[in-house]
Amino acid sequence: MRHYLGKIAKHDLVNAFGVTVLPAGVRLREEHLALLERHGIEDVSVVHDPAEPATPPREAVGAAVARAKSLFEDARGTGRVPILELQAEVAPAVMRAASHPNVFELFEAVKAQGDYTYEHNIGVGVLAAMIGRWLDLGEADLTTLTVAATLHDIGKVKIPDDILNKPGKLTPDEYELVKKHTLYGYEMLKKTEGVSYRAALAALQHHEREDGSGYPLGLTADHIDPFSKIVAAADIFHAMSSDRPYHKALPFYEVLRQLREGYFGQLDPQIISVFLENVTTRLVGQQVLLTDGRIGEVVYINPHDEEAPLVRIGGEFVDLSCKRSLMIRRIVGL
Repeated sequence: MRHYLGKIAKHDLVNAFGVTVLPAGVRLREEHLALLERHGIEDVSVVHDPAEPATPPREAVGAAVARAKSLFEDARGTGRVPILELQAEVAPAVMRAASHPNVFELFEAVKAQGDYTYEHNIGVGVLAAMIGRWLDLGEADLTTLTVAATLHDIGKVKIPDDILNKPGKLTPDEYELVKKHTLYGYEMLKKTEGVSYRAALAALQHHEREDGSGYPLGLTADHIDPFSKIVAAADIFHAMSSDRPYHKALPFYEVLRQLREGYFGQLDPQIISVFLENVTTRLVGQQVLLTDGRIGEVVYINPHDEEAPLVRIGGEFVDLSCKRSLMIRRIVGL
């Protein structure tokens, strides 16, 4: 097994009972090899480090944001969506970023850093493409989803920037105007040649909710396109995880908690289940900051309480499922 030392796992490493022992993207250390031996896992697919380092996720995402911003500004001026440029230049970059093996590095890379409107478009595109892969979408559907997610807020080019970037609470009239971005986006994409109708639906429906509490049409689960549901989940995760004009990013545990609560009424339960399962299983091996200020390493995921793992802090093991006042504030070292 020692020849795997220092290599990066290409896929999730699963034991004979179907339990994920180590997630894809983890760099294998001595203790990881011992764990694999205990579970009888001998064959490991690894990603060999390339001779030339890959573009860091933050840099790749930043380049995509800059190009998307230029194209969205063109759309603001002309009222037309530059779909050929978006499909040729932005969507492939978004899909490449979404395949980054360490999802926590990716989450950090897509967090908005100040230019929220444009960073959000790319962040949602990356997250939706990642979820699409976890849902085993084919390449054609994945490309369509990526374009749809990247363009989900295109209607905001018709909303004044001073309202979009307002640091305080919107007035009722301002909020009603912002909500119209769904209708504006739908109309823009519906009449754009070369755009899938599902992209237009994602622009229209990404604020619809399973229980009918969303807008603009108050649709319920059976009437919302599946791609729109994926975009909605990515939209909410990115919004909660980023600093926005009117509130700071939420702690990691709070984001997971709110997504979990989204099972009950607002978000598609299958999509959220797949998302949370993939995120929590990849926590193994990650350094985390707990809410009491201590830093430890996640060593085991409780299959009955995935968001409360076993954490090693020095020589101590802390079971978060038994200490409900203690939670993961953020992943460290990214």
